[in-house]
Amino acid sequence: MDEPEAVDDFYEEEEIFLENAVHCPVCDDLTGHEILKENKKGTGMDYLLKCIDCSKVHTVHLRPPPLVEIPFILTEGPSSSTSKLELDADEMIELEDVFKEGDKLWKINQIELKNGKKAKRAEASVIARASALRSDMVRVKLTMTRGEDSEADVLIVPEETKYTASHLIDLDGKTWRIRAIHTGRGRTLRGTVDAPDIKRMYLHEPPNPEHFEPRTPRERRQAWKEGRLGFNPNPVLPKEIIKKGVKPDNKRKKKARR
Repeated sequence: MDEPEAVDDFYEEEEIFLENAVHCPVCDDLTGHEILKENKKGTGMDYLLKCIDCSKVHTVHLRPPPLVEIPFILTEGPSSSTSKLELDADEMIELEDVFKEGDKLWKINQIELKNGKKAKRAEASVIARASALRSDMVRVKLTMTRGEDSEADVLIVPEETKYTASHLIDLDGKTWRIRAIHTGRGRTLRGTVDAPDIKRMYLHEPPNPEHFEPRTPRERRQAWKEGRLGFNPNPVLPKEIIKKGVKPDNKRKKKARR
């Protein structure tokens, strides 16, 4: 009965290190970082980070764009009301977007621009007003970066869905890491956010484990911490460690008393 527990505990110990993936100026790559210090700057955050690959210490500044106020006509059944919502000036708003207001979810069904025209999608700074209907599903906007290329996509998920920055998610058979989550209060590199509170999620494709082969037990352990070996819920220890008697099935075994 002790064997599954020992294996699960080993993996959970590694999971906590898969956090804060940002671009390292020395490695010139997306690497894991340790947060040494964080300071709130207005509505943004400054993070002092240390690269776990090369130990480079550098600062990342996360600043939200300016806000604009847009009137929304919210319709629930036969009744309607008007509410003014604050949005990032550069936020792209489109039909079918879902947002949270007054503990309820609303789906945008009309966008009117300042020039009087209607649009299917537009930047918040040029929108005069919009209308929305009550909804129970959420559209989570994504920016997916693979190497130097980025593309946009949308996830439609139930209201109760949560996402955690730095964790791995599977989309259409491919694995991505959540680099950051943009909320109405700025971007965060860590923490769990409810789907209705997410403005946009930034995903990066993790390195392909097929192209990486650790040379030593220590290098393999570090690779697990950084996520370079992919998702591995039942890790196999290197042969060098197993020869020394450290195995998942005997890691916590104690000699029975006679």
